[in-house]
This record gives sequence, C-alpha cells and structure tokens, in this order.
Amino acid sequence: MPQQSLLKMPRYRKSFATDNLSVTDWISHPQICRAAQLLQEQAVVAYPTESVWGLGCDPWSKPAVEKILQLKNRNVDKGLILIADCEERFEPFLSSLGEDDLRRLREPTAKPTTWLVPNNGIAPLWISGGHDTLALRITEHPIAAALCALIGGPLVSTSANPQGMPAAISALEVENYFGRAVDYQTPGQVGASAKPSEIRHLISGELIREG
Repeated sequence: MPQQSLLKMPRYRKSFATDNLSVTDWISHPQICRAAQLLQEQAVVAYPTESVWGLGCDPWSKPAVEKILQLKNRNVDKGLILIADCEERFEPFLSSLGEDDLRRLREPTAKPTTWLVPNNGIAPLWISGGHDTLALRITEHPIAAALCALIGGPLVSTSANPQGMPAAISALEVENYFGRAVDYQTPGQVGASAKPSEIRHLISGELIREG
C-alpha cells in the first residue's frame, strides 16, 4: 500500500504524545522508520501498545523470538500474540475462516481484543506454541500500527516484563527491566486502556481473558 494512502488512514494519523511534542504521522517519524528497519533485520524492539509496553519482532525470525523469550523467561509453549494494522497482514493464517468470522475479526471493538483463530499450520511453532489456535489482534495504537504497516506484516506483541513481574507502562520501566538488552525502543506512550487486551475465541465467542 502506498505511503500516501497509509497517511490518510486515521489509525496512523492519531495524535499521540511523545516527550514534549505531539506526533501525528507516525509512519513517517524517523525513529519509527528506524525501528521498522531493525525489525526487518531480526531485532527486538520495545514499543507502546493500547495498555502496556510491548516487546516485538518479526514473527518469522526464530532468533528474534528466542531472544524475547529469554528476556521474559517465558516458555515457548505458551505461544505469542501477533498484532497487525489490518486484517490483510494476517492473510496467511486465515484460510480456514468464513466471511462472518473475518468480519468479526476486522470490526472495531469497544476494548482492545485479541482473537483466537484456528491454527492452520502456517504459523511457526515458536509463535503458536503448538496450540490449535493462534492469537491475533488488529491494533488501534498508532505507533504499533505504523510499525506493522512499515514492515508489511504482523508483529509479535508480548508485554515488556520478565515473567511474573508487572507489565511496563512507561518507557522508564522498560529500561529498568531490560536496559540495553532490547535492541531499540521507540518513542511514545501507551494508550488509555487500563488492562491488557481481552482474549476471545473467534469462532465460539468464548471469553478467555477479561480486558
């Protein structure tokens, strides 16, 4: 999708504070562009999401995912959430879904919602954790959405904290947890959601985790 079209979309043009200035066009912000470049080079990047800071990487990069798991002391069997700015970024994983399911996935929700979709075997084991579902969320956070648009695909999204510790809600907390072990940290702030995303099964609608 041409950059000009991306800039017209509200998701990328949402004003968000960073330090002492307000940024609108995150997709053209030099630090966000740098973060996207590093993601394509198998780096681990810390970035704000709707409620907490997240650690992200290219989901197809096994070394980058392994680094995130080591930083968090997280077992690969738990699986990881993938985020994207639009449904199309998830296309390889959606072959088993009908139109009603796809519409539910793409429709805006009252709170950030991660959907569990049937695992069609395309996602690597280090993402799915061997589960029969895959966790996907279309993010409304302008920085996270811009990163996905710039890399042209989904992004790993897991809270920026060692296992058992509170999720970081500020840039300083990310730095205190990980220091220079994270390859890059974007500017920006988390969104207004007070809790991590709600998790629901896309087909049944079953609530797995309250948001």
